[in-house]
Amino acid sequence: MKDLFDIDVVYSDRFGYILQERFRDGWTLHLLCRKGAASFTFNGSRYTLRKNDCCVISHTALIGAIEARKGLEVEIIFAPLSLLRNLLPANNYGIGGSISLFHEPVMHLDSEDAARLHQDIRQICRRLPDKDIHPFYMELMGSLLQTMMYDLFAFHAKTHGENGNSERTAFIVKRFLRLLEAGHCRTHRNLIYYAAQLNVSPKYLSDTVKRLTGFSVTHLIDRYTLPILNSFLEDDRLSLTQISDEMNFSSNSYFTRYCTKHLGMTPGSYRNRGKTK
Repeated sequence: MKDLFDIDVVYSDRFGYILQERFRDGWTLHLLCRKGAASFTFNGSRYTLRKNDCCVISHTALIGAIEARKGLEVEIIFAPLSLLRNLLPANNYGIGGSISLFHEPVMHLDSEDAARLHQDIRQICRRLPDKDIHPFYMELMGSLLQTMMYDLFAFHAKTHGENGNSERTAFIVKRFLRLLEAGHCRTHRNLIYYAAQLNVSPKYLSDTVKRLTGFSVTHLIDRYTLPILNSFLEDDRLSLTQISDEMNFSSNSYFTRYCTKHLGMTPGSYRNRGKTK
């Protein structure tokens, strides 16, 4: 398995790059239109990009039928979703914004915000050549990506406010997110548990969350769990066994498998990663 601290971040100024096969699964697209116009389909809807429009898409396999018009200039950052999941805040707005972007991935920025996003992208682009020479490259890249993402959150909040979806069924999703935000995922990472808390069937919860967010219940549970797990692993006062017990893993071996799957390494390796550089 590829180490999360050795994952590529990719820059391109070619619009056609968004259909490259390597980016069709497990990547998030961040695009700024600098000049001209283009169009694409996403999740069955048609969108147009013009100067100072940006789009953020995590479900890149749903992009299709792209059309670039003469004079188009874009800048694109592709980042692995697994990396971003460890960087993004586990809070209701962070994920609520993601839900809204799933339904409306294009935002029009004013000239000042477009310039700020362009600066964020250029900062990332300038440091990409440091991959093989900077001892803390992924931590550096993570901080630059975080800056870009927080700016994108600010742009989104300015445009849409905190409530990006008014469907009645969004009430269930919001209640589900509140349970996660309250820390239930520290000890409960099972669909059946959350369905029982919300008095709905597991299938209803699963289908509703998937339809409104594009993500599975498990994905969102993990999204909230990882910051908790990271904070425990950063605390040297806690043994790995204590962390496993505190987070209610059924066994130490399952705890190890969970860390390896989501962090790209065993809990011991994750804890010691900085000491080996």
